[in-house]
Amino acid sequence: MDRRERLNDPEEVIRAAQDGHQARMWTSMPGIIQSFDPVTQTAVVQPAIQGIFQSPDGSFTPVNMPVLTDVPVEFPSGGGFTMTFPIVQGDECMLDFSCRCIDAWWQQSGIQPQAEKRMHDLSDAVCRVGVRSKPRALTAISTNSTQIRSDDASTYIEVKAGQLVNVVAPGGINLNGVTIDTHGNVAGIAKLTTTDTYSLGGGAQALKRADGTNTTKGTAT
Repeated sequence: MDRRERLNDPEEVIRAAQDGHQARMWTSMPGIIQSFDPVTQTAVVQPAIQGIFQSPDGSFTPVNMPVLTDVPVEFPSGGGFTMTFPIVQGDECMLDFSCRCIDAWWQQSGIQPQAEKRMHDLSDAVCRVGVRSKPRALTAISTNSTQIRSDDASTYIEVKAGQLVNVVAPGGINLNGVTIDTHGNVAGIAKLTTTDTYSLGGGAQALKRADGTNTTKGTAT
């Protein structure tokens, strides 16, 4: 029992009622991915904030929230293009709860009526992967460029205004079947002539035919 109920204070009674109403209104909270289905682009997510259970004796106990299933996952996209990335168990995310039921929209797309009259419900979560708690914060964040990178920053594509695009790939680069290794050697080109010019950053390197034989030199940039 809320001890405020014992007070003969009408305003406090109203505050207690408002608190009870807000306790049933879900907006957003962090979560932890339990599994991801790449076909449906949905996840099973454990909310990362515990609820509070009040026992009949008035004591309070923190308890895990129920695991949420079939949560749509948001990938950055627009205009016919999408950036995707692997999602694995243990990834952190932010759960946003729609103010109205999303079932009909999720199943059919377009503008749909409400399948149910629920509001701010745990059943209407959308998962945004990428938010991080302090212990899982990334290191070596660039403050003057945009990067698509691995978490450990060992592999990345970097874009900076007015400068060359920088690609760091310890395993080499594959461009539509043409492979450039970490030494700048190129393989997979069917035919080259000595009049061809190829630009390889970092210095002139030998270009190779598909059979591995050298044909010409690249031009340093």
